[in-house]
Amino acid sequence: MFKYTMTDADRQKLAGFIDLADNFLTSGYKSGPIEYIFKQNDIKTNSFKSLNSSQESDSLEKIASEIKACKNCLLAVTRKNTVPGEGTANPLVLVIGEGPGAEEDRQGRPFVGAAGQLLDKMLGAINLSRTSNCFIANSVKCRPPDNRDPHPEEREACAHFLQRQIAVLKPKFILLVGVVAAQCLLNTKDPVGKLHGKFIDYKCGDLTIPLMVTYHPAWVLRNEENKRPVWEDLKKFKSRIDS
Repeated sequence: MFKYTMTDADRQKLAGFIDLADNFLTSGYKSGPIEYIFKQNDIKTNSFKSLNSSQESDSLEKIASEIKACKNCLLAVTRKNTVPGEGTANPLVLVIGEGPGAEEDRQGRPFVGAAGQLLDKMLGAINLSRTSNCFIANSVKCRPPDNRDPHPEEREACAHFLQRQIAVLKPKFILLVGVVAAQCLLNTKDPVGKLHGKFIDYKCGDLTIPLMVTYHPAWVLRNEENKRPVWEDLKKFKSRIDS
């Protein structure tokens, strides 16, 4: 009777295929290269585990999957799609807004409406992009009805998702756009007018990340004159990055 014993190379291929299928079926994110450790001489179970996907670790895929299933506040009742965020997995800059709008809710992607298009131009002006060196996220992951500000209990329900994203992404810098994002992350009631253009050392676990607040692009769309303070903020932000 023929008896086949899996080699370590076979196990690596099988484990990689399982991870790829799991990524596709859950969040759509493709995880980076993974090294697997297999139990020696365990032919019956062929047990394996991933160094960076164990129970102790976290990932963008896992967070996105949990966001999709979340029903911790009433926004889950009215949403069409959750919006966990998008961008590069090792960002230079993490950009955080307040919450999805109508178009974001429809597509399940952050900042894709008129304000999002302006945000892309703002970032592009200082050599930043969601396709190369940024990750774009929101304080809350579901659209508040009629684009109202999220209620305190809705912010609280989403807070741990954002904290976990920051811990996984480990951005070199954070840019907060709008008063809701600023008040959520900094636990303050100060208006953007008092906060913008200043650097704050933000603590997340063992990380200390330089953070700046600026105005939301929707505020700029309402009045062309609002471009100047935002542009001044962005120039300071770029100068800090370049230094």
